Amino acid sequence: MATPITDEIVPPLEVSPASPASSTGQIPLDQPPKIKSRRRLFPGLPRRQSSQSLTRRGRSASTGYRRDHKASLSCVSLSSPYSPCVGNGSSSQLYGGLNGPRPATPGCSGAPAEARGISNRIRLVGTESPSSQPRTVPLPFDLRPASRGSPLSTSTEGEVVDTEITLPDTLPDTLPDARPARNLDFWGDMPRELKMEIFRYLTPLEIIRCAAVSKLWNEMCYDGQLWSMVDTTEYYNKIPSDVLVKLITSGGAFVRDLNLRGCIQLRDKWSSDGERISDLCRNVVNFSLEGCRIDKTTIHYFLLRNPRLEYINVSGLSSITNSAMKIIAQSCPQLETLNISWCNHVTAHGLLKVVNACHLLKDLRASEIRGFANEDFALALYERNTLERLIMSRTDLSNQSLKILMHGVDPPLDVLTDRPIVPPRRLRHLDLHQCPDVSDDGLKSLAGNVPDLEGLQVSQCSDLTDDSVIDVIRTTSYLSHLEIEDLENLTNATLIEIAKSPCSQTLEHLNVSYCENLGDTGMLQVVKSCPKLRSIEMDNTRVSDLTLMEASYRVRKRGYGEEHPKFGLRLVVFDCANVTWAGVKEVLSSNCFIPRSRKPVSTIVTVTQASDSDSPTTTTYVTPASTPSPSPTYPKEIIQLKCFYGWQMTVDEHTKRVIRGDLIGASRLDRKWADYMMANEEAGATGAGARRRRRRAREAERLYNADEDDEDDAYGVGTFSALGGRRRRAQSGCLVM
Repeated sequence: MATPITDEIVPPLEVSPASPASSTGQIPLDQPPKIKSRRRLFPGLPRRQSSQSLTRRGRSASTGYRRDHKASLSCVSLSSPYSPCVGNGSSSQLYGGLNGPRPATPGCSGAPAEARGISNRIRLVGTESPSSQPRTVPLPFDLRPASRGSPLSTSTEGEVVDTEITLPDTLPDTLPDARPARNLDFWGDMPRELKMEIFRYLTPLEIIRCAAVSKLWNEMCYDGQLWSMVDTTEYYNKIPSDVLVKLITSGGAFVRDLNLRGCIQLRDKWSSDGERISDLCRNVVNFSLEGCRIDKTTIHYFLLRNPRLEYINVSGLSSITNSAMKIIAQSCPQLETLNISWCNHVTAHGLLKVVNACHLLKDLRASEIRGFANEDFALALYERNTLERLIMSRTDLSNQSLKILMHGVDPPLDVLTDRPIVPPRRLRHLDLHQCPDVSDDGLKSLAGNVPDLEGLQVSQCSDLTDDSVIDVIRTTSYLSHLEIEDLENLTNATLIEIAKSPCSQTLEHLNVSYCENLGDTGMLQVVKSCPKLRSIEMDNTRVSDLTLMEASYRVRKRGYGEEHPKFGLRLVVFDCANVTWAGVKEVLSSNCFIPRSRKPVSTIVTVTQASDSDSPTTTTYVTPASTPSPSPTYPKEIIQLKCFYGWQMTVDEHTKRVIRGDLIGASRLDRKWADYMMANEEAGATGAGARRRRRRAREAERLYNADEDDEDDAYGVGTFSALGGRRRRAQSGCLVM
């Protein structure tokens, strides 16, 4: 049974400071009735005083007792840590001894209070009745969610714990445990892989400029992942040699495409840093040094360190010799394209080693190389039969070498056609222009042996005639580019054969300039029969305005659309005596021509109004049709014309206006130029009326040079007459659209 608690004040006992406030470990179940006298107020006053002991986690010597010699529940529950010899401290006291009394250890200060004559008074506040037990127990101070040292202490469900709290003078603005807001560093927190991916969208010049932002950006901008392709075509004359060397060396093993075309600023760097560049860049696949200046030793060292080369362009380098061809043959077995044009120190003897060693060679460009009359080289090309493009222009190629190249040595002949029976060649592009030793005898060997040929260039081979050219045209169904410039012996029969042959459906480019025997007879057939033509060069020929008119008609048939026009056909007719300004005007008018069916329809409305005078007033209005006006219509394709230099400026300005969609301005320019040309012709004539014609010529010139931009917005294309006369209003007041 719990010891009853009296209202008397127990005198203080001499107890060890380390002893707990209550040694029984239990809370009496029978609570005494509340004291209703002034004595109830006096014992509570000392407990409401401030105490600094609660702010410390350790237990002080005077924690368990008050000045009134009475223990309090708060002091017992918040005293920590407990001595091991003390019984079940606060838990048994708070739960009213439900766990049963614990036997005290003899000799310890935690002996029952009843045994030592100590009567502890425990006061519960907030209970419904004196005999009821507390329904909840406050959380110990060290386990509360508030921060340590916080002055706020609350209870649950209306229970108040008697604690002595010292409030600071000022409360902190933020709680100690509150985490500060994190500053988001978007670029700094981004993974490096994403940064590299962003830099890949920049141009090389922009990347180099970004390298000056910071050290971190400089490191990223010169990361090898960004320089797998080093192409200096657009900035070769803007980048200094030191930066270019750093760029190449930073790429190192990542570099696959290295195009240094025109980088003459590396002339001194090759001798000092050439070996380091070759040691770092060992995985290059495409390599171009066209127009550079490099010493012989460095280029040899670079070729030896890159066995994966597939494309080599060393055009025009004087340091390239037959020794370089030997190194290529030994160390570059995967070579597919080799360009050694204008390398004066390379001969066909050195190329023979490359052809024998590189089994994947498909493209060989060797303009102005000596020794192509060597039959051994031609026989090696025939036996390899892997070439798809062969350029041998300006060489000493002979008819016999060309025959061996096409059908070998002593091939079996077909009895019916008398042609050699050999496997067809894989050639698609063959360039033999300006080979003076090639004639009809050698060119006829192509007939039937190059069925996949798409491009043939035999310009300036003066000995060629219609016989050999026609034989080749008949047997090449996929021919799209044909260059037969400056062949004086060609006639219109060649053009007529082109119009009849299967290649007429694939022909896109035709060059017959300086073929003075060609005229409208053959060219009209070509223009009519070749729907895919994109370029015709017929300078210094006998073509006339009829060819220009037919070309304009064929281009107009390609249709109209809502987008601005594009170039569909390029005509070169300067120095053609039979081409006049009338034919040029026909081309200009056709470029800005819109059919009547595609123009917006207008309606003429006449309104008669009565007036005070005897005669009524008549007003005419031009209103659009009831249907909404269609979107602007333009020709899909137009003609780009190159003509006599005195007319070229007008033609270029007219073409610019049509390209940007200003058909009104183009038509106005066409009309004024026609007036000017007609006035000049009249002024140049002699006889009666010469003075009047000169006056009209001056007036036409003034109108031609006048700026009438205000009329462009007011009037449409259809308001101009066919001959380009001035715009006039009808005398009756009605405007005919």
